[in-house]
Amino acid sequence: MFRHSLLLLLCLLCSCLQIKEGNVPIPVTDTAPLISETSLIILGNVQDGGSPHIGCKKDCCKVLFQNPDKNRKVVSLGLIDTDNQKKYLFEATPDMTEQMKMLKEACTFESPETPEGIFLTHAHIGHYAGLMFLGKEALNANKVPVYGLPGMKNYLENNGPWSQLVSLDNIAIQEMVNEDTINLSETLKVIPFTVPHRDEFSETVGYKIIGANKSALFIPDIDKWEKWDENIIEQIAMVDYAFVDATFFDGAEINNRDISEIPHPFIIESMKLFKDLSSQEKEKVHFIHFNHTNPALDPESEQTRLILSNGFNIARIYDAFTL
Repeated sequence: MFRHSLLLLLCLLCSCLQIKEGNVPIPVTDTAPLISETSLIILGNVQDGGSPHIGCKKDCCKVLFQNPDKNRKVVSLGLIDTDNQKKYLFEATPDMTEQMKMLKEACTFESPETPEGIFLTHAHIGHYAGLMFLGKEALNANKVPVYGLPGMKNYLENNGPWSQLVSLDNIAIQEMVNEDTINLSETLKVIPFTVPHRDEFSETVGYKIIGANKSALFIPDIDKWEKWDENIIEQIAMVDYAFVDATFFDGAEINNRDISEIPHPFIIESMKLFKDLSSQEKEKVHFIHFNHTNPALDPESEQTRLILSNGFNIARIYDAFTL
């Protein structure tokens, strides 16, 4: 009887350490690592609709509806400034409630629940909808600085329910200027820049994040690289880390949507474009913002192995990068 009970206990413990997607075990990380020096931390790597995705009947979501993977969170970066004991969030996602907690728990210093600033890229649901949790119905926050270019500022100020966040002082919008430097401290800077994307309600922004020793590029959403008036290879050369749009691995995974309506650089296109980079330059590239159909979300997939074997990286939750 004791042996049976012990076996059952061991089985239960093992089930808590991983979930399974099909026959592939997916490791679960329970807590964020403690960040002891100024760094970026990945708080999510999935496209706006999340994973599992609403209405999805494909194998990529079937198991996850029954056994959700708590590490499948919408794309977000955390920035922890250990020198000044401050933290910042890039993107306000539908997972922001947990991501704010993750960011706070990664700090080695005491800090409030809310970050000292939230930087938005654009007005698509995965990138700003989390602001709703700062409102009267939830946190009822007090003047959380929210950074956006003029189009984003105008959209939030003049459309409900976001305008209520402004009128009730839940958020304080900080208007950015394209390509102008924002000095968060003497050694920590953020530079916004516009990129081509579907700009129905606001511009779309990428960011260069510059620390005392290293810098990063963050472009979670963009149309094809050739539509940008900058050269992505030259931009990668100017930084130490490049977190770039990886929404789709290739066109084959989307068979029920017109791909022209949701243009993104396929991973296979980006790898082809970057194929002549040195190994050091390739190592800078961290693919991020994966659609729920993207097989590279699975650490054991053939597509993941192909990306890694070509010298590139995949941004995974809790990965940390010193600045």
